[in-house]
Formats: sequence, C-alpha cells, structure tokens
Amino acid sequence: MMRTFVFLFCLNINTEFLIAQDFGVEYLLLRPEKTEFNQTSSHADVISFLERMESLSKNVKVISMGGSLENRNIPLAILANPMVSTPEEVLKSGKAVIYIQGNIHAGEVEGKESIMMLMREILLGEKKYLLDNLIILLAPIYNTDANEKLAKGLRSSQEDSPPETGQRESSQGYDLNRDGIKMDAIETRALFQKVIMPWDPQIFVDLHTTNGTWHAYPLTWAPSYHSIGEKSVFDYSYSKMLPQITDSVFKKHNLRFGKYGDYSLDEGWPPRNFYSYSYMPRYLVNQFGFRNRMAILSEAFAHNRFYERINSTLVFITEILEYANSHHREIIEINKKADEACVKNAISNAGKVKKGVKFRMTVLDTINSFLTYDYFPVLKSDGTYSYKRMGKIVTYDKVQYHAAFESVIESTVPRGYILPAHFEKVAENLMRHGIKLSKLNENKTFSGETFWVDSLVYDKDSFQHHKALTLEGKFKAETRSFKKGDYIIDLAQPLSNLIFYMLEPQSEDGLVHWNFFDEALKKQGKKDGIRYPVFKYF
Repeated sequence: MMRTFVFLFCLNINTEFLIAQDFGVEYLLLRPEKTEFNQTSSHADVISFLERMESLSKNVKVISMGGSLENRNIPLAILANPMVSTPEEVLKSGKAVIYIQGNIHAGEVEGKESIMMLMREILLGEKKYLLDNLIILLAPIYNTDANEKLAKGLRSSQEDSPPETGQRESSQGYDLNRDGIKMDAIETRALFQKVIMPWDPQIFVDLHTTNGTWHAYPLTWAPSYHSIGEKSVFDYSYSKMLPQITDSVFKKHNLRFGKYGDYSLDEGWPPRNFYSYSYMPRYLVNQFGFRNRMAILSEAFAHNRFYERINSTLVFITEILEYANSHHREIIEINKKADEACVKNAISNAGKVKKGVKFRMTVLDTINSFLTYDYFPVLKSDGTYSYKRMGKIVTYDKVQYHAAFESVIESTVPRGYILPAHFEKVAENLMRHGIKLSKLNENKTFSGETFWVDSLVYDKDSFQHHKALTLEGKFKAETRSFKKGDYIIDLAQPLSNLIFYMLEPQSEDGLVHWNFFDEALKKQGKKDGIRYPVFKYF
C-alpha cells in the first residue's frame, strides 16, 4: 500500500480519495506511462480507463457519440459537479460547456493521452475546482478505427516517438478535419448530432501535432478563423484569451508557446513571413467561428519527444480550462451577443451589404522574438541557395504573421434562400449543421437574385473523394414563383453566416464546391443558360 500511496501522491491525487481505495500502482497509469512512452493507448485502453474513472468518481459520466464504420464506440466523457444529464440542465446551471477533442488524426497521439491525464487530475486530483463554472466534454479518441491501424513510419516528423502510431484518415478514407461542411464521415455526423448541436460548446479545442515545421515552440495555437462572421468572437480569442493563456503557461511552466504557422525556405533566411492555415469551415475549429463560438487549434511540436508533446498539450488544455473557469460569464456573453447580432443583421441589412465568399491570406500582425531553429545558407553551383538546419535555437524580430483574410469575391447578403423541395440531400446536410429550415405552406412569389452559370470548372485532382467544383457566372435580379413544399431558409437565425457561406454559388468551401448540386447543374442545357437552383430573396 505504501508504493500505491507514493505513486498517487506524485499524481497529486487527493488524500480523501485514498480512503477506502486499495489497488495496484498501475491501476491509473496509461499505456505510455507503463511503456517508457514507447507505446500509445489502444481503443481498448481508452475504454478501460474511462470505465475506471466512472467507477471512481461521481463527477463523470461516459456516453457514446455512436459507432465507427468498424463498430468501435466513440466515447464522450461528461465532467460536471454536480453531474448533469441533459443540455437543458446546462442552461439552468449557468456554466460554460467546453469540448476538447483528441485523435482526429490518429497519428497525432499526444492529445489522446493528455485528455486522459487531465481527467485524472480533475476527477481524482487537485483540479476539481475547474468544474465550479465549467461543464467539460472530453473525446480522447475521436478517430477510433484509425487509432488501431498501428504502423511504423506513419509520422516521420515525430521521429519514431512513439515508434508506432495510428493513421491519419478514418476507416472511410476521410481526413476528418476536412469534413466540416460536407459531413461525409460517420464521425463528423456523430459529433454534430451528439455534441455540437445538443450541448452547444462555448469553446471547442482540437488537439493536433505539426507536420514537421522547424520553429522552436513546444506548442503553437490558432483561434477560429471565419472572415465573414461576428468579429467580436475572433477578437476576444486572438487578442485576449489566447495571449493571456500563453503568458500563464510561461509564468507557471516556463514553456514558450506561440502562434501556429509555417515558413518557407524558398523565401530565404532568416524568415520574413510566417503563414497560418486556411480560414475555411471544412476545418472544424474554423467552423466554430462561423457558428459564433470560440475555438482553439492546438499543435504540439512534432520533433519533440512523445512525453514532451504530452506535457505541452496537457499544460495548454489545463490553462485553457483555468482561463475559461475564471471568465465563463464573459465568454458566454460574447457568444450570445454574436448570435443576436446575426439575427439583427439579417433583418436590418438584407440586400444592403456584401460579404466575401472567396479570400486570400494577408498579414494580420508582426511577431517579434520569433523562436526557431537556425539555418545555414549553402551556395549552389546555379547561384541559388540551399539551407542546412543547425542545432541552435535563435530568435528573429519583425516576422510578418499571415493570418488575416481579405475578400477577393463578394456577394450580396440576402434575407434568405429558397431551395426546391427535391433537393432533400442538401436540406439534410443543412439540418445536420443545426440550420433551421421550413417549408412553404402555399405557392409564393419572391423578388431577389438568381445566379446564372457560364461555366463549370472542376479540379483536376480528387480530394476527399470529391472533385471540387467552381462556378463562373453572374447574378441577375429576378422575381420567381416557388411551390408549396419548397424549403425556405431565413437568415434571421444565429447560423446566418454559415448558411450564407454554404449556399452562395461562388463560395470557396460551400456546398457547390463539394458537389451537392452537380447533377442538377449538368442536366440543364447551355442554350438558355444554367441556373443555380438556390434562389436568394430580399
């Protein structure tokens, strides 16, 4: 019993928990901890751990998002004090819901382990106070099937730490972090049905590992990029919440985290530019910005050892919860006002304003003391340079951070859209996002705009089992009649920015892009022109 006590003391387990407990030292250890961090947890390991937590604490309830293609349970742990059973109880509690997800890419394994360690510290350790103002939803093993397809060399940038990991794509062959709009994957549909729609998380946290960039931050982060959404949500995340969390991490743990991105050696050395990733809502973190909610992308540094990446990720998600626990009312209020602004804008500004549907990345701000491994230039015979990475870490000032998005194509924001009744698959997709649709109860005439298509341009290569479509053409003012039973999508609802981006014909990441209208567009003859079937009314 003495060695059990020593082990639990090291884990900061509350002494009151020790009373009436009698189990072996390894009872609460994870597979990495049992194997000198040479192995990552299997699906069975995760399920077993969650069951143990549920048996030891009244503050956790484990439910299922659903089953994968290979019939593996996708578990979701609900942490609350007192426990809640329904989203309705969350509203009454006044607490903020935080959702943290690991293993969306099953080769990036530290998020999975960090989430379980966090559970251990909250439920059995000294972090239970985080449940004072929060209800925490944890999904440690989102991409369950891919987790079991262990192999060496799947993540070469992680340098065999651990030697074997799962694969990136799901068992259906999808990158689950590119599925936020089309929702082809079983996992995506389960996430929206069982978590996002009913629980409405105020903050979404997605845990990843970089793909090999050689900056020198142990972890980098990004907020939710959205471009056309309510700016207050982005401003709070990027300018207040994440900087304060970053400062706290440095003061408490002496770890220097930074903004997510990559640089190109093709631009020379030292780095002058650091580039974030796309704003598009196919990425789940970005989708939350379109939904008036905060989200955080966490990217552990791939070249650190497995245990170092776990530590950085654990520190980060703990500090996110610390901040959210102290600022829960502020976070809820900002998100609520963004919802209200969406409804107000649709009513007041329909037909009067334009928003972007395609964007280019531009400079957001400047990074000083930019932390990176250094490179040495080597002159080649053709007069150009190659660069050899050195072993020392250096800092550079005045690095331009590219993380803003400037519109290159804009479209008028309508009051709403009319979708003919036979587009049931489109309607189903919209409803899976939580978008409200109704049906016309009588034949009705609307004034607005139709997009007339001049050409359909498909990408040469397939991506995520789709050949992306781009429409070229122009809008024309029209008055059109629609039939009883056709769908009407009023923008006077909180998800208006998402609706606009999904249904606009020239949207870079909308339903046209993902082939939802291909059949209808191809059926029309070019003699009289091709009419995009969704009508926008004012």
